[in-house]
Order: sequence, then structure tokens, then C-alpha cells
Amino acid sequence: SEPRQGGNATSVARGVLSADRSRLEQVRVILRALPTYDGKLHFGSRLAFGPDGMLYVTLGERSDTPMRPLAQRLDNHMGKILRIRPDGSVPTDNPFVRQSGARPEIWTLGHRNVQAAAFDAEGRLWEVEHGTRGGDELNLIEKGKNYGWPISAYGVEYSGSPIQTAATARPLTQQPVYFWDPVIAPSGAQFYTGSAFPAWRGSLFVGGLKDKNLVRLTLAGGRVTGEERLLADRGQRVRDVRQGPDGALYVVTDQADGELWRIAPQR
Repeated sequence: SEPRQGGNATSVARGVLSADRSRLEQVRVILRALPTYDGKLHFGSRLAFGPDGMLYVTLGERSDTPMRPLAQRLDNHMGKILRIRPDGSVPTDNPFVRQSGARPEIWTLGHRNVQAAAFDAEGRLWEVEHGTRGGDELNLIEKGKNYGWPISAYGVEYSGSPIQTAATARPLTQQPVYFWDPVIAPSGAQFYTGSAFPAWRGSLFVGGLKDKNLVRLTLAGGRVTGEERLLADRGQRVRDVRQGPDGALYVVTDQADGELWRIAPQR
């Protein structure tokens, strides 16, 4: 997040890695999320480059009750996935470019706190987000669609009380492809395309903060067909997962002395 007058908000910056790979140069901000808010939660803030060359930016709705309705409005960036060019300019084929009062960067709306975004081998964008208690979600992202929050959600408030604004389904909102109850607090996602683990090819790997494991999902026809929990014996919160050029998986853990793990076949 970037400190601003009156609070803070997500910003996206672009820079060039120096020749000796020791620092970033020519750094400039290409996107500043609006509005500014004095809060500490639900920034979202994952980045993914699509096969179209565009940059997709995920943004949370900042958590607090007064901010939640902004996820359903097009005049702000809260609770949205944005689509911009790498220089920060707006593509002319974004869904709300010509709609009066709408932020032109918006690709989708109705998100709570998106923690990962990943493209599959077919070029489709998937995201995972922290939901309510009993409602962490996996969504298949489609241009211009509304993913429901806070008017549509599974689960209850973390206090145990009902979500006053939400039903499990609403007209013109998308249902999640998959949801977790109990929640796993997902974080980070990667489709596996390598050759080191042939049986895993096409699987979606998702980090688990709450249950301290790495989740492997198998998919077919746009649906989840299986779930496997890995690395649970390590007892560490998984913050992110990425595939390396060597076909191994690289996992980052989330604690004061966080670690980077390399997952590769035994030799």
C-alpha cells in the first residue's frame, strides 16, 4: 500500500532491473487505486500478466462495513479486478470504458479480497479470494462480470453473525466455481505446466495460510474434480507458490523467519 493524505491505498509501480540485478531503476507509479481509505485490511494487490499482454490487478474492498458497498459500484477501484497496459494506460476494449461515471480500468467487480490470480493453459483467468467464514472462493474470471460481494456470499461473518447484505445467490452475479468451508485462507496460485511432475500437469496449486498447507486442485471442463493437501506436515503458512523454469515448484512461507522451498522429484 502507498501512504496518502487521509489514509492509504494500493499503487502499482513499474521499474527496470539494473544490469547487475541489485536494484530497480526508473521506478514510476502507473496506477493508484481510488479512493484513499484509512484502514489496514483487504488490499488484495496481486498482479498477473495475461496472454493478451495486459496487466491484471486485483484489489480488495478494504474490509470495513462502510467500504463494502463500493465493490458493487463502478465509480471506484475497491473490490475489483483491473486490466491495464504495462505502461498504465487503459485498453479500449475494457468493458466499462464508455460507461459514464465508471472507472475505465475495471475488468470485473464484486470481489472481497482477492489473494491470487493465475492464467491456465487456455488463457483463462482464475482467482482465489478470502471470503467470509465458510466462503473462501475460486472464481473463473470473465470480462465485465459481477462476482457478488457483498450482496452474494457463502458463509457468515467471522463474528458468527449473518451477513446482513448477502444471499448465497443473486440475479446477474456469478457463482464461485469452488468454495472452501471451513476456510483455508488461500494465498498465491499457480497452474502447473512443467514436465518434472507429469501427473500434476494442469493442476492449480493454491497456498493455504490458515491450514498451513499447499492445496492441489484438479480441474476439468471449468470445474474442480479433486483436491489434495500437501506439505501439511511442515506446519507453516504458505503465502505463495510459483513454477520455476526447471519445472520445480517454489513455495514461500509466511512467518517472521519465512522460508523459500523448492519442490522437485526425488533423484
